[in-house]
Amino acid sequence: MAKQYAKPPEMVIDPKKKYSAVFKTESGEFEVELYADKAPKTVNNFVFLAKDKFYDGVTFHRVVPGFVIQGGDPNSKTAAAGQPLGMGNVGYRVPAEFNAALIHKRGVLAAARDNNPEKASSGCQFYITQGKKYSDFELDQISQSRGTKFTDEQRTIYKEIGGTPFLDMQYTVFGEVVSGIEVVDKIATEPRDGNDRPTKDIRMKIKVVE
Repeated sequence: MAKQYAKPPEMVIDPKKKYSAVFKTESGEFEVELYADKAPKTVNNFVFLAKDKFYDGVTFHRVVPGFVIQGGDPNSKTAAAGQPLGMGNVGYRVPAEFNAALIHKRGVLAAARDNNPEKASSGCQFYITQGKKYSDFELDQISQSRGTKFTDEQRTIYKEIGGTPFLDMQYTVFGEVVSGIEVVDKIATEPRDGNDRPTKDIRMKIKVVE
């Protein structure tokens, strides 16, 4: 059975300090800068679990090219081939930390969640955006359907760099890939089954750097 925790951890980080996380996989390594100052509760939880080695051996259990790679389900450590994943948890959720300045550009780290009304984050699952590039017309459609506006800078990012803009202000963004984005691209295009689970397990280890 996956390890459970009674509640979210006490604050173990200093939001004024810089933190990053190195993801080591068989597909390669990539590094993520964590937004400790902008999403302290989410980063604190992630750092706590990583230091507790909770993530060592879990897989990227969902890969969708042009969208995201998702991991952090503790059940993925021992799941049989073909078993659906994505329901594993640690026994608590983390309050949402939305920030209009933190958009879902290509390479951001964000917290997954279920459909709870508070949009609170999963206590352990996360995703990294691969995304795609969007046109002004597509961004206008998203803006109208969401009732939100993109700044000129955000539009430029989504048109030239890409991402998943329809997830903005719906999921907590708490970091971004600063090196090794090509590894994310490689993982996103791995062969997968009908549940978007890679046919070959892509396990990870996460090391926090302070």
